[in-house]
Order: sequence, then C-alpha cells, then structure tokens
Amino acid sequence: QVHLVESGGGLVQPGGSLRLSCTASGINFRLNTMNWYRQAVGKQRELVASITSDSARNYTDSVKGRFTISRDNVRNRVFLEMNSLKPEDAAAYYCNVRASGSSFWGRGTQVTISG
Repeated sequence: QVHLVESGGGLVQPGGSLRLSCTASGINFRLNTMNWYRQAVGKQRELVASITSDSARNYTDSVKGRFTISRDNVRNRVFLEMNSLKPEDAAAYYCNVRASGSSFWGRGTQVTISG
C-alpha cells in the first residue's frame, strides 16, 4: 500500500523560508517521479515542482528561483525548500506519486504566510 506523509508546513512571514518533507512507502521510490502540488483556498490544485528518478527538476514559473525540490533515495524522502515566500504561496501542499497506473496523495501540510 502506497503511503505518503508530508511535514514541515507552518506559519511564516513574507520573505521567510520553509522546508517541506514527504516520506514515501509502498513504492520503489528511487524509480518514481515525485511531485509537489499545492491548493489554495478557492483555487484548483496546481503542480509546483517535480523531480524524476534521475533528479531532473521542473518548476511552475511562479516558484522558479525560490523553491528547490530534492530527493533522498536512501530514506525515501522528497523535499521542497521554499525561500522568499510570498502571500500567494499560502496553500496546502501535497506530495504526489503516480505508480502502477494510479495517483497517490498525502494528506497535505499547510503553509500560511502572515505578518
């Protein structure tokens, strides 16, 4: 059974930083592309960043230069380092993987920008 658990969200001031983490189980982690999505209140869920099995990275335009996705294939973890946070980055952030023809999601971690 695939299981994704996110952590690292919280309250931060504009310009601040957070590091999100997602721990995966039930998949051959090193072979899978891992994704971070986010969903703000009243908006559709959007793909923020992806990292392939060979660590090729892609980002949505609004986070390029501020966010960095990385992975640890030993500990089955994917990270999202978020710097220079803006109010529009506030959202629930979700870890995602597509495996065995299905899409799997974590429960999300909330990022709040205030102050």
